[in-house]
Amino acid sequence: MIHDLFAVMLAWWLSYLFRFNFDIPLDHIVVMQKTLLWVILIQVIGFRVFGLYRGVWKYASLPDFKRILVAVLTTTAVVSLVLFLLQILASVPRSILLLDPILLLSIMGGSRLIYRSWKEGGFYGLKKIEGSPVLILGSGSIVISLLKDLDHNKNWHVVGLLDDDPDTHRMILHGAEVLGSIEDLPMLAKKLSVDHAIIVMPSASQNARRHALEMCSIANINALTIPSYDDLINGEVTVSQLRMVELDDLLGRDVVELDDVGLQGFLRGRSVLVTGAGGSVGSEICRQIIKFTPDRLVFFELNELALYNVEQEFRHNFPNISMAFVIGDIKNPARLNEVFEQYRPTIVFHAAAYKHVPLMEHDNAWQAVQNNVLGTYLLAKAAASNGVKKFIFISTDKAVNPINVMGASKRLAEMLCQKLQQSIYSTGRNDQIDSNLSEMKFVIVRFGNVLGSTGSVVPKFQEQIAKGGPVIVTHPKIMRYFMSITEAAQLVLQAALMGGDNQNGEIFVLDMGEPVKIYDLAKDMIRLSGSKEEDIRIIFSGLRSGEKLYEELSTNDELILLPTSHSKLGIIKAHQSDKLSLKDLLIWLNQSQVLGDELVKQGLAKMVPEYCIEEINNN
Repeated sequence: MIHDLFAVMLAWWLSYLFRFNFDIPLDHIVVMQKTLLWVILIQVIGFRVFGLYRGVWKYASLPDFKRILVAVLTTTAVVSLVLFLLQILASVPRSILLLDPILLLSIMGGSRLIYRSWKEGGFYGLKKIEGSPVLILGSGSIVISLLKDLDHNKNWHVVGLLDDDPDTHRMILHGAEVLGSIEDLPMLAKKLSVDHAIIVMPSASQNARRHALEMCSIANINALTIPSYDDLINGEVTVSQLRMVELDDLLGRDVVELDDVGLQGFLRGRSVLVTGAGGSVGSEICRQIIKFTPDRLVFFELNELALYNVEQEFRHNFPNISMAFVIGDIKNPARLNEVFEQYRPTIVFHAAAYKHVPLMEHDNAWQAVQNNVLGTYLLAKAAASNGVKKFIFISTDKAVNPINVMGASKRLAEMLCQKLQQSIYSTGRNDQIDSNLSEMKFVIVRFGNVLGSTGSVVPKFQEQIAKGGPVIVTHPKIMRYFMSITEAAQLVLQAALMGGDNQNGEIFVLDMGEPVKIYDLAKDMIRLSGSKEEDIRIIFSGLRSGEKLYEELSTNDELILLPTSHSKLGIIKAHQSDKLSLKDLLIWLNQSQVLGDELVKQGLAKMVPEYCIEEINNN
C-alpha cells in the first residue's frame, strides 16, 4: 500500500511535468498540490476496495493486472467526479486526467512484474545458468504448463523444445524455442551438452512415443516424462514432478472415464466379494471397489502369502472400511456356503483362475478344467443360493478360438455362465440346474493381457534384463493386446454396473487398442532400463505348446452388437452356449477319476466348438 501511495503521488506529478514540458507554471503547481490530497485519498481507498492487497507480488499475473486496470480507471472517474463537485475540475487540464491513469497503471503493473521476475531469478537471466540442461519433446498446453512449473525448479533449465510439426519450428513458447524435430535429438543433445529429455506427448500415437524413446536411446540420454493424467487430475502431483518413462506411457492409453455416480450407487453400502483377491487383477479390482466405500469387502483367496500381502496393504491404507480376508477354495462348496452365509455379499467379482497357458497344457489340464469351470459353477450356485444379485465373471482373450486348455476352459466357463443366465429366464426348461438361480444376473468381461500381472511377460523380461540378459522372446512376430491393470479393473467395474439385463448373458469386451509386438516390447524395456540392445541380447525360443501368434477378442461367428454408452466397452453375444447341456457338463466335471491331458482335450473339444485339438498338435 505504501508503494502504491507513492505511485499515486509520482503519477500525478509526472502528469503535470509531461503536460507542461517539465516547466510547470506556478498557478498549476498550486492546483496540483491542492488536488493531490483528494487523489491520494480516493485512489488508495479504491485500491483496497478492489482487493489489490490480497494478491502476492511474487505470483503477480494477468488477473492481477486486470484488477489494477479496473481499479485505476474507476478511481480516476471518481476523482474527476469529486473535483467537479468541489468546483476544482475546471482548473485541472483535461490531459492530466488522461496521462495520470496511464502512468499510474505503468508504475503499479511494472513494479509487480519486475519484482516477480527478480524473485524467480530471471530478471538478469540468472535462471538460464541454473540446473541441468534439458530438452522437451512435444508442444501444446501441457508443455506450456511444464515450462511454467520448471521456471520455479532450480534442478532444470530448458534449453529448447523438439516437435515433429514443422509449423512449430522456430516458434518460442514461454521463452523456449522449438529447435527442430525429434529426429534432431541426437545432434542437438550433443551440441547443447544435454543428458536428459522430457517426453511430453499425451495425445501422440504409440509409435510416436516409441520413436521418441528410441531417439533418446540413440542420443544416449535419459528419458523422463510427466506424471499420469490421473495423478494430475487428483492433485497428487504437479506437472514438474518428473519420473522415468514406463511401459504404460508407451502404450498411449487414454484415461478411463467412469460413471462415478452410478458406481457409487452400485457399490456404496454393499457387501462385495472378490475371488482371487490376492492376484494382480483381483487385488486391483479391490483397490477400485474400495474407492466407492462398500459396507464390507470380502477378499477370497487360496494362496496364503498372497492373501497376507493384500491384508497388510488394505488394513494400512483403508482402516475405516470393514474387510474380511478369507482363505478358501472355490471348488469347496461347504467353505463357499459358510463364507456367503456369514458375510452376505450382494455382488461377486470372480477373478480366481488358473491362467498360465504352458503350465495348464501338460500334466495339469484336468486341474485347469476343475478350477476354471467346476469352480465357477460351484461359486455361482453358492452365490445364487445366498442372495447375490450380480455375478461378474472375469474372462480372457485366450477364450476366443482357443488352441490351449486354459483358453478352452475359460471359454467353457463363459458358456456355463450364459447357460445359467438363460436358465434363470426359462424356469420351465429341463436343463435348469437350480431354482435358486432366480434373481442373480451374470456379467462376463473379456480382455487381454495386463501389464505387470503375475506370471506375465513384463516381470519376466524385467528379471532377465536385471541379470544382463538374454531376453527370451518366443517368436519375432508374436503379438498381444496390453492394457494397464488399473485400466482393466476400472472397466470391469464399469461393465459390472452396465451389464446383467440380457437374458442370454452378455460378454463385455474391453477396448484393448492396437496389439503390441512382444519383440518391440522387449526392445522398449531394454531402452527403459538405460541399456542398449547391443548390451542385452534378444533371443527367440520358438512358440510354446498351446501358444498362438495372435490373440483375438471375438470369433467370426460371434455377433458384435452396437457400442455401449461407454467408448471402451462393447458387447458380443456367443451362440454356442445354446448347444451346451448343463447336465452332461456337470456329469463330466464331477466324475471321480482324474482325466489325463488327452481325455481332457477331447472332452473340451466336444463342448467348445471353436477348440481344435488338431491345430494344437500341428503347433
